[in-house]
Amino acid sequence: MFKVIQRTVGPASLSLLTFKVYASQKKDSAHKTSVKVNELSLYTVPEGQSKYVEEPRTQLEESISHLRQYCKPYTSWCQEMYSQTEPKMQSLVHWGLDSYEYLQNAPPGFFPRLGVIGFAGIVGLLLARGSKIRKLVYPPGFMGLAASLYYPQQAIVFVQVSGEKLYDWGLRGYIVIEDLWKENFQKPGNVKNSPGNK
Repeated sequence: MFKVIQRTVGPASLSLLTFKVYASQKKDSAHKTSVKVNELSLYTVPEGQSKYVEEPRTQLEESISHLRQYCKPYTSWCQEMYSQTEPKMQSLVHWGLDSYEYLQNAPPGFFPRLGVIGFAGIVGLLLARGSKIRKLVYPPGFMGLAASLYYPQQAIVFVQVSGEKLYDWGLRGYIVIEDLWKENFQKPGNVKNSPGNK
């Protein structure tokens, strides 16, 4: 494409002399035009019109589609229930593994205490014969009494917390009953028997 012409001054043995190099186009080469990027074969998109044709659905595909539409509410309900119960089940499994590990490395005297507390629950169940309320009260009460003998600090904390909760529930119940009393029995139309109207 280009022809290099050298011009030097002096003999070739004098290497310190400067010389110039000129580049020029060959006179005999044909004039070519530059090629554009979209003209390269790598970048060409084949000309052709493709059309998507959907195949007709078979009877089996139709029945599966109807079955899926029928089962969709049930599967969404199952997924929702699974997402709600999964954390609870994971925490339950974690608690079970922790309890198993604790029982494998139990402190000395733990199992005899556990036996006494369980025996107190059985005694409470035997003493509660005949009444359903006694069956609900005696076994947990006896077990709590036996546990408080072995674990007094935890029993005090439990009684304090449960006492505060019972007081809070009682106060809320009193407020609700008082509001209901004021709404239903002290209306202006129900003032017949009040002390001011004699």
